Amino acid sequence: MTNEKKQLSPEQREEILGILKARFEKNMNRHEGIEWAEVQAKLETNTEKLWSLNEMERTGGEPDVIVHDQEAGEYIFYDCSAESPKGRRSFCYDLEALESRKQHKPQNNAIDMAADMGIEILTEEQYRELQKHGNFDTKTSSWVKTPATIRKLGGAIFCDRRYDTIFVYHNGAESYYAARGFRGSLRV
Repeated sequence: MTNEKKQLSPEQREEILGILKARFEKNMNRHEGIEWAEVQAKLETNTEKLWSLNEMERTGGEPDVIVHDQEAGEYIFYDCSAESPKGRRSFCYDLEALESRKQHKPQNNAIDMAADMGIEILTEEQYRELQKHGNFDTKTSSWVKTPATIRKLGGAIFCDRRYDTIFVYHNGAESYYAARGFRGSLRV
């Protein structure tokens, strides 16, 4: 994708900033001690990151600030939709898995779509951090970054929340389900 496509119009920038601000203010428990003005200042100077947040929003992710990395001076947004983002479901794990399917191929894969959006797929650790801020994926599941040792053997891992517990499961990386998507993070 070219940088030209990763630009929002002034109206789109204003709209996404308004959505993010409203969500930030509605969910202060997710980011205690963080001021919206500081987050907005970072976003206004990094329009490509704002484009990525707009993509997260467009695909149903409902991004919100979860972590402030003070050492790096960055705010980290996670997808905070109650269930795995609707616009990112029914994908296998990565391109290798997609290409291995002989028939009934899904439209895309989680790793490449995340990269196209300019975000990172959540790690298991990040997924567990997200779950400290609410009950997510109680009806769906989300692919998470899979260790190379597991992926090398053809597998991939995903997580969900059932019975008030976060579960980590495995599946063939080429599998895909209507209720499994992926969640992402973005450092700003």
